[in-house]
Amino acid sequence: MKKNNYLHGKNILVTGGDGFIGSHLVKKLLTLNASVFVPQRRNNPHSFFNTEKLYKKVHLVHLDVKNKDRVYDVVTKHEIDFIFHLAAQPIVTTAYHNPLETLETNIMGTANILEAARNYGKVRGVIMASSDKAYGKLFKDEYTETDPLKGDHPYEVSKSCADLIGQTYFKTYGLPVVITRFGNIYGPGDLNFNRIIPGMMKALIKNETWEIRSDGTFVRDYVYVEDVVSAYLFLAERINSLKGEAFNVSSGVSFSVLELLHKTEKVLHKKIKFQINNNAKNEIPFQHLDFTKIKKLGWKSKIKTEIGLRKTYLWYEKNLF
Repeated sequence: MKKNNYLHGKNILVTGGDGFIGSHLVKKLLTLNASVFVPQRRNNPHSFFNTEKLYKKVHLVHLDVKNKDRVYDVVTKHEIDFIFHLAAQPIVTTAYHNPLETLETNIMGTANILEAARNYGKVRGVIMASSDKAYGKLFKDEYTETDPLKGDHPYEVSKSCADLIGQTYFKTYGLPVVITRFGNIYGPGDLNFNRIIPGMMKALIKNETWEIRSDGTFVRDYVYVEDVVSAYLFLAERINSLKGEAFNVSSGVSFSVLELLHKTEKVLHKKIKFQINNNAKNEIPFQHLDFTKIKKLGWKSKIKTEIGLRKTYLWYEKNLF
């Protein structure tokens, strides 16, 4: 990606900016001399946001995306130019047990962000985080952006709906929205240990047995967090010509759970103790993204799986509490 000056000096709101992916995005935006606003509802001393001391370099704002009046107040008060909307309830198992919180956060939280941008009228772009889960169970080799969004369980439905709402705000109101659909994102700073790579790394470092929820055959794309950030910036820079579009973003590399386990063992030269529980509920058995659309525009992932896994392991080894 060419050097990005498009966001220099802009006021940028990053919802979820103190989370795993958001903190990496914030770190990059700061190097571009953007003025970054980050909602912080709780402070996790072990987070990437804290270990990198990003809280010292951004404008912290009190904001819950479910509060539409507060969202509008933040957007207008700080004269926000761009919004990267990453805030969500992101865990499939949590959504299963607490669907209402997931639906309220992921659907209405997204609607509140878009409505604030519409009413303010000066936001130049909203870059939204959707997910491969928005497609639901399509049972095909590769998912393309033209495939229907067919989530059928709480988390997947919340992502399908939020994605469609983003499209609605462009088609109905002309709001400059771009939607991103990623596979499984991994890298330093992910503290959700019921996800595959964080759980595996924790078990390895703590010498514990890693419990696999599925039967080990579920397949996902894996993309390193720095590649995710580069895709966000790539699309933001081109927002005027891409608004209203959705983009699959992937490294093109997919693994089953057991394939990823063996790959990690090979890369790190370590054995991982594991147990297959096969008690996963409502999870999609196979997903692989066709990302030809963004690739044709000139974006591609740069971090090879071997390098990504090593960098991820080293962060957990240093920071795992």
